[in-house]
Amino acid sequence: MKKAGLIICLLLLIGCKSKTVNRDTEDLKIKKVSGSEINANQQQKAYDLGKRVLMTCNTSKFKPFNETEVTKSVMENTTEERLTKTCQRFRQYYGSFIDLKLEGVYKTKQEVIYRYHALYSKKVANKELRVFVNDENLISAIKSMDWDEKFDAKLANQ
Repeated sequence: MKKAGLIICLLLLIGCKSKTVNRDTEDLKIKKVSGSEINANQQQKAYDLGKRVLMTCNTSKFKPFNETEVTKSVMENTTEERLTKTCQRFRQYYGSFIDLKLEGVYKTKQEVIYRYHALYSKKVANKELRVFVNDENLISAIKSMDWDEKFDAKLANQ
């Protein structure tokens, strides 16, 4: 009986042997893009759409995105109700939205990330807006977070 238990344990140990997973780390690499490599039209589009979202907090009017500007998931997730809820909190804590200041452009294998420092009327406001543009030149994500001087690549795709 002991031998049978030992054989079963050995078989389980051999059967559960972990396999090595080969990941393409090239997909995860993020590199900073220099000024000469930046697509001016794409940069303007990222700025305009990012500003349009944050200006909603000042005007309470949101012009919905269309399929030539953003991906379907961004269109579905950026609703007037969700923006209104976020804007109420932002106006209370940070004041009126003023403008976006481009702080850096980063590139992955599939996307370009435009990192903006969002400027508000209250001095305590220290927010960041990241606008992700995919290979099809569509905005694939818009994310707001607390500002950090150092760009954290781990947070780029969260």
